[in-house]
Amino acid sequence: MFFVFGLGTKQQHLGPGETRTCPRCHNTTQQTRMREFRQFTVFFVPVLRWKRRLFEVCSVCGTAVEV
Repeated sequence: MFFVFGLGTKQQHLGPGETRTCPRCHNTTQQTRMREFRQFTVFFVPVLRWKRRLFEVCSVCGTAVEV
């Protein structure tokens, strides 16, 4: 029997986020909204997704802040 399966972390770009001051670099910029989750795939088809989180990334230094 031959199975093709995988386990990995995926990130999706959701578009522009809020304009806020970054806690690390202290620049005020428009953040980028992202979604991240872990998934299990069988034959390249996602079967299970867990550990979902929504966050915004600073466009200057790349620091992620959960929303």
